[in-house]
Amino acid sequence: MYDTIVIGAGMSGLAAGIRLAHYDQKVCILEKHSTVGGLNSFYRLRGRNYDVGLHAMTNFTPKGAKKGPLARLLRQLRIKWDEFALAEQVESAIRFPDVDLYFNNDFDFFVSEVEKNFPHQREAFQKLLSKIIEYDHLSQSDFEVSTRKVLSETLTDPLLVEMLLCPLMWYGNAREHDMDFGQFCIMFRSIYMEGLSRPLAGVRLILKKLVKRFRTLGGMLRLHTGVEKILIKNGKTSGVLLENGEILEAKKVVSSAGWAETMKMCQEGPAIPKQEVGQLSFIETISTLDCLPADFDYRHTIVFYNDSEKFDWRVPADQLCDVRTGVICSPNNFSYSDNQNLSDGIIRITSLANFDKWRNLSKEEYQLAKARWYDENTASAARFMPDFRKHIIDTDMFTPTTIERFTWHRNGAIYGAPKKQFDGTTHLNNLFVCGTDQGFVGIVGAIISGISIANQHLLR
Repeated sequence: MYDTIVIGAGMSGLAAGIRLAHYDQKVCILEKHSTVGGLNSFYRLRGRNYDVGLHAMTNFTPKGAKKGPLARLLRQLRIKWDEFALAEQVESAIRFPDVDLYFNNDFDFFVSEVEKNFPHQREAFQKLLSKIIEYDHLSQSDFEVSTRKVLSETLTDPLLVEMLLCPLMWYGNAREHDMDFGQFCIMFRSIYMEGLSRPLAGVRLILKKLVKRFRTLGGMLRLHTGVEKILIKNGKTSGVLLENGEILEAKKVVSSAGWAETMKMCQEGPAIPKQEVGQLSFIETISTLDCLPADFDYRHTIVFYNDSEKFDWRVPADQLCDVRTGVICSPNNFSYSDNQNLSDGIIRITSLANFDKWRNLSKEEYQLAKARWYDENTASAARFMPDFRKHIIDTDMFTPTTIERFTWHRNGAIYGAPKKQFDGTTHLNNLFVCGTDQGFVGIVGAIISGISIANQHLLR
């Protein structure tokens, strides 16, 4: 009998397990995959290491800072700032036709960029900042207010609206076309106000620290262990039935598998309408280069691009992918210590994709589609950066079906369901959800989610 079973060894599941183990709970984390990380994992191919999911960590907090989500999670998990070895972004950009907005981890610099490019919006932008600062993220009463409505009522330049939305939707919005204002405020603070960073060793460093911490505290982590069913007895969960037929009993269960996925495991849980299941998914191409990006004068950390003045955030209706907008990331372009950098130059490009169309391809069609859309994706990105394609020495690519195959998230949905379960509760009083479908995205958000569920529901 366990005090708590955690389904999923992603960032939120590991964080919940660590927090519980601090208080001597008997905890078991179950992971269906052969490795940890979920949407933020890693793999090795042809002698090279690849990150999955991690472009950058949001919510950067300098060493010694006491406030902010990063400082809070380090304190709650009793991990030292130096253990994550974070390097700040160099400089990132939002690129639309005729206008570039640059930002780094100095928020005043971003404000100056907005005022320089949109001088007539100076006062309106300050009003928007006041609304964002005043928004109480702990109160969910206004969370689902339309961001486009708030922005159109505050700003008078439609292009500035689209440019502000682009990075925030790319990094944490499960809703098509619009964005919940609460989510907008969270992401605005996370990216523009606090900023981006990355460990030199990538996501595997963070995961290794979390796993080591959990096991040191006596927690049990079981890989290759899928959950077939969440068992219910007398209106409560009594544990789980594993895919191998084994039954594990627990006083409480917390799932990071996603809301729809968790309800399906309950079998007796509420039916989830199709429109409440996440739809937004991506392709990502990873190009390994024979030099560092700085060698051909590319020094931006991340570029969020859009090739028209209107940002169209939705599942592509007519094609496998939509490469009109995307994200270019070079993990080489962070402020690492002197003489430190990755051994290879890397360019990662992410674009919107249609899960159903990818899923319905035959095996042969799928391989042809990957080759075609690798070329389309890189060609589109090359319009917004120096053309790197002659430097490519190795490639890889994932699609929406790759995401589903290794994370079991329906539709390969990166940011989960559009409607979030903010308090993490379910129809069973001892079953809880954490992670993306609680409303927390990104590495820092996922870890905070696991901590918050442990504190609010599992340690009381």
